[in-house]
Amino acid sequence: MPSRRTVLAATAGVTAALAIGTTASAGTPGDKKLRSLISRMTLEEKVGQLFVMRVYGHSATAPDQADIDANLKEIGVRTAAELIAKYRVGGIIYFTWAHNTRSPHQIADLSNGIQRASLTQPRGLPVLISTDQEHGIVCRVGKPATLFPGAMAIGAGGSRADARTLGRIAGQELRALGIRQNYSPVADVNVNPANPVIGVRSFGAEPDAVAGMVAAEAAGYQRARQIAATAKHFPGHGDTAVDSHYGFPVITHTREQWDALDAPPFRAAVRAGIDSIMTAHIMVPALDDSGDPATLSHPILSGILREELGYDGVVVTDSLGMEGVRTKYGDDRVPVLALKAGVDQLLNPPSLDIAWNAVLRAVRSGELTEARLDESILRILRLKAKLRLFDEPYVSQDGVEKNVGTASHLATADRIADRTTTLLVNEGPVLPLSRRTHPKVLVVGADPASPSGTTGPPTGVLAAALTELGFTASALSTGTAPSSATIARAVAAAREADAVVVGTYNVTAGSAQRTLVGELLGTGRPVVAVAIRNPYDVAQLPAVPACLASYSWTDVELRAAARVIAGRVAPRGKLPVPVQRADDPTRVLFPVGHGLSYGSR
Repeated sequence: MPSRRTVLAATAGVTAALAIGTTASAGTPGDKKLRSLISRMTLEEKVGQLFVMRVYGHSATAPDQADIDANLKEIGVRTAAELIAKYRVGGIIYFTWAHNTRSPHQIADLSNGIQRASLTQPRGLPVLISTDQEHGIVCRVGKPATLFPGAMAIGAGGSRADARTLGRIAGQELRALGIRQNYSPVADVNVNPANPVIGVRSFGAEPDAVAGMVAAEAAGYQRARQIAATAKHFPGHGDTAVDSHYGFPVITHTREQWDALDAPPFRAAVRAGIDSIMTAHIMVPALDDSGDPATLSHPILSGILREELGYDGVVVTDSLGMEGVRTKYGDDRVPVLALKAGVDQLLNPPSLDIAWNAVLRAVRSGELTEARLDESILRILRLKAKLRLFDEPYVSQDGVEKNVGTASHLATADRIADRTTTLLVNEGPVLPLSRRTHPKVLVVGADPASPSGTTGPPTGVLAAALTELGFTASALSTGTAPSSATIARAVAAAREADAVVVGTYNVTAGSAQRTLVGELLGTGRPVVAVAIRNPYDVAQLPAVPACLASYSWTDVELRAAARVIAGRVAPRGKLPVPVQRADDPTRVLFPVGHGLSYGSR
């Protein structure tokens, strides 16, 4: 934590600049003060304020050499401090792979270093630090921070109170780390089981249910105070079979279908006072037939979002490095067209130098007016003022200790997870397993990389949790595409066990995971499948006698699944999406709301 003298010196310029006009509330600068700040900014500073950029390293001034090299290669600077000095960026986004999120205390130090680097510049402004902490399969801050079940699991739990609690606690912990804008909740309605990019990141397939969860989670973040939630991905990314990271999805909904299916969660977010909304790199011809992605569409962003939905908060693009926004235009045109469409924040362009200079040229040539930039900068500064970044830009290590990963928060996450695990099949019944009749359990299956980088592997987590619950459990990782030799090892091990738990991951008709499950069933041992990502796996496993959906493979969800398997907790989750039959996708195997229980125990 910087000394009080350093803080005062760094913020003196901003404090002086704001010491005129009226305030919206005590200690919060009003529009008159903010407009005064904007009027003193150079054009280059204004352009920088629109960008939210990645940067490698655990420290703002002294990252590891490999991160310095990566920064030089991709951004042309050595450190976060140099990035701020050169481009005067208004925001920075944290990623695990950029080595920004090693530990809570390190994250707090990095956040303070970034703020110090910006506030000591001439006319320096606080930085809006952001990340994708959706929980479930998308997390940037891992243990020892509190990790909650993901959106579809929360949807299965069906409790808006749990969604609010998630937002409140997650927001409290992020705020303590200096992260003030979270790109969550996901407001997409996942009606396409083949959706490769949203899936379990969505609360479910029913618009009203998703809308209620989005509004509740947003309210939770607002209760956490001083952190902005972000509804994404407008106008709705739920019905696509293309990942916009790698392609250009087209949504064929009619305007009436969009109003009924995609719009409700975003309308609910706007009514709830959401602070920011993220755009989608998708084409929706019924909303704009120009062929442009929504991120670059004036009819969608200014016409529908601003005018029809009445939204006047911050609009942030999805990453400008994604293929969906780069298909039609070059990297120099994308940021300019996004601003013309109505965007405020330009997130993570592949080349900041190209994007920054393109916006600068567009203003100098008259294609963009400086007044148009001022409009977006005012929204961004309003948000920074609302989050009290002008008054409290720094965080303390004591705050990290008091707020991040506390025993109370972790226990709350476990309790919420206990309400989400969904029992889809239970013939016999196989479950719950008894440690008296089935003491020796083999856990096999897929071990995908941890969503947060600090959890897993799933087979090991399940085996450890079952052992803690009184079983003798061992783990054997078989992967997502087990070979014949791997399957043979698993079958041999299963014959030595009393029961088998198999973690499945996105099972398809031709998947070797189906062969694995079939061979395990042939041993005569009770087999329990746990779908550790998509609940749709159950349709590909018609012979399995017991199947659970955990909706993610983070520790908190897997431990909850283990408690259900052991009978310590009765399954309470209900499917928030329908599961179609594998042999006839036009027919529903399990409808929304399906979920078995053990009855009164």
